[in-house]
Amino acid sequence: MAKSPISVTRSWLPGANDPATDFPLTHLPYGAFEVEGGQRLCVAIGTHLLDLHACAEADLLPPTLQAACQSPVLNPLMALGPKAWSLLRDTVTHLLAASSPNRKKAEAALHSIAGATLVKPIHIPNYTDFYASIHHATRVGQLFRPDQPLLPNYKHLPIGYHGRASSIIPSGIPILRPAGQTRPSGENQKPNFIPTNALDYELELGLYIGQSNLLGSPIPIAKATQHLFGISLLNDWSARDIQSWEYQPLGPFLAKSFATTIAPWVTPMSALEPFLVPASPRPPGDPKPLKYLTAPKRDRQIPDVKLEVFIASQSMRDNNLAPLRLSQSTLRNLYWTPAQFIAHHTSNGCNLQIGDLLATGTISGPAESSAGCLLELTRNGAQPITLPTGEVRTYLADGDEILFRGSCEAPGHPRIGLGECRAAILPARPSQP
Repeated sequence: MAKSPISVTRSWLPGANDPATDFPLTHLPYGAFEVEGGQRLCVAIGTHLLDLHACAEADLLPPTLQAACQSPVLNPLMALGPKAWSLLRDTVTHLLAASSPNRKKAEAALHSIAGATLVKPIHIPNYTDFYASIHHATRVGQLFRPDQPLLPNYKHLPIGYHGRASSIIPSGIPILRPAGQTRPSGENQKPNFIPTNALDYELELGLYIGQSNLLGSPIPIAKATQHLFGISLLNDWSARDIQSWEYQPLGPFLAKSFATTIAPWVTPMSALEPFLVPASPRPPGDPKPLKYLTAPKRDRQIPDVKLEVFIASQSMRDNNLAPLRLSQSTLRNLYWTPAQFIAHHTSNGCNLQIGDLLATGTISGPAESSAGCLLELTRNGAQPITLPTGEVRTYLADGDEILFRGSCEAPGHPRIGLGECRAAILPARPSQP
């Protein structure tokens, strides 16, 4: 990916210069917020958002970008391609920089993030969820297949499944506890239909496709990252008891299709360039990926995103207790990289579309404290977690709120944060089929 020539780091907006902010001038993630009659695109800066629709109306943006920036979603901008993405990013950086001559005009397009209702900024045609953390796959396998934790194909190709795009919702929308068919333990027990008793979160990152490929035209791995527009935090909620009964032989279905939560901010790939690090090397003895999955050395990089999971029960919130951190992980723990996702996804000629969402799967590290879901942390309920209130959890209870945070840091560069991805659990509907 081409690097932006912009090296400005200070803004005329004081909050953007705070070392603790998620949104310094070097970040500028995209989002969307509600207005009367619809929604508008914006960019986050400090504690504020910059209304791109208003900027276009005030002629603060190049003519070639104005129509796309007045769209309610980012897809038209994404369709313009990487040169347009760089042009908009450079324009907004200059507009918000300390030396900007257009400060007064830009101030009129600013709104407080705290007072805004953030919504999904991208129309998502398709959703694919991968299974790219070998630590997660191994721990889960040890629970259910102790003699063979990893299936034979895992180290040869990125495992994934096609998810449900229609139930992807923005951060802050509560999750209704799903009901489904489960089977009690015991071979002779009949299945029943009840609200899940094993509701779980999954710590993931979402990757948005910004450039499509034609049906029948695979994307070479050396060009794969050119098709990425940006990333967001993502929680792929799972009902483990429903999942364990339904997943054979075709994989996840109703246990995951009820909801997937995405953070409201999309961090552009160019903002991640200072934080790229070499992808983790494969352990000695692991098979070398096939040629179509082997990237040139310059492309074997991954953003060093640090990730955290927090929980706050209803009782904790009622007593003003801070959320409890459950785990920490990092994107560097992935066995398969985003470039490999794209190369494999399209290797059969599958046509990715602008706005498609690819998720990493649960991101877990080698230590138990870096496990990215309760299935791992509690060993499927065998090791309960105690909250500060004395409450015990094996899986999520009604009223629990899960919060994800992500950030990137590197010497000589302002820290950036991915915002928050959060949702609370509501009870199941009183009447079930």
